[in-house]
Amino acid sequence: MTAHRAMQGVYLSDQYDLSALYGPAITAAAQGDLRIATPAGIDAPEEVEFALCWQPAPEAFAAYPNLKFVMAVGAGVDALLAHPGLPADLPVCRVRDPHQGQQMAGYALHEILHVERRFPWMARNAASRLWKEPPLRVPGDVQVAVLGGGSMGRAVAQGVAALGFSARVATRRAPEDPLPGVRYLHGAGSVPAAAEGADFLVNVLPLTAQTESILDFALFDRMARGGWLVQIGRGEHLVEADLMAALDAGLLAGASLDVARVEPLPDTHPFWGDPRLRITPHVASAATARSVAEQLLQSAREARQGRRPALAVDRAAGY
Repeated sequence: MTAHRAMQGVYLSDQYDLSALYGPAITAAAQGDLRIATPAGIDAPEEVEFALCWQPAPEAFAAYPNLKFVMAVGAGVDALLAHPGLPADLPVCRVRDPHQGQQMAGYALHEILHVERRFPWMARNAASRLWKEPPLRVPGDVQVAVLGGGSMGRAVAQGVAALGFSARVATRRAPEDPLPGVRYLHGAGSVPAAAEGADFLVNVLPLTAQTESILDFALFDRMARGGWLVQIGRGEHLVEADLMAALDAGLLAGASLDVARVEPLPDTHPFWGDPRLRITPHVASAATARSVAEQLLQSAREARQGRRPALAVDRAAGY
């Protein structure tokens, strides 16, 4: 790209200042090959060839008729694919930050250990100056089901197995490079099969028409009584009323919820204040600014060469 003018891009977000979050890293990586600005800094919209996006406004793409690709700053592209103003033939890229898998695994393992090793129970005892040891289970007897076999699911399953827990993964297809010590279930029926008897259910599925509302009462009923949900996929995976019903029926002891159907979680939502729920503000993982910058530059160079960006998702599959 150095033989051509710098490729022009635009930040598109209705919620976040992407320029402040990623601008310095992009400038450092670009080395003059690309430039990017907010819509207010674009003098010639027809020259804009790519967009870096997160929750763009409904009309965000209308001003830019010559886009070659758009990139989401996160791993999930479901909202971008469903955007009413996105041209149907425009490649949609997502950041594949290897650090995100590690972050996601760390979150999931923290929640599993927090519950399995009974840290809340010990905290209550400590507040009462009560020295009492909790019972421990053999790690291999702890059944952990991971829903999703992509990079996030792989990292979670690897961490689960490393701790000695019994790990099984529900995935769309059989993995080409299966992890040792991990059981894989794939194809139709793999999700309910993985949930059967699970003490912990960790959801890292992509959001598609097939996976929306997949976390429902029937699935929770398959788990071991008193099981725990770790929901770090997409908010639309969970039937929220079914979660509350499963908690009230004793099917689940609780859940760790990092995502919600509506974010931020509304002040009046029944999840707030429920002691059975551990709520975090969508922080299980985040792409680093350096990875966003490097992969944006890679995609821009590929698009400039007339190639489909390697980071483009399969729009039909949804990821």
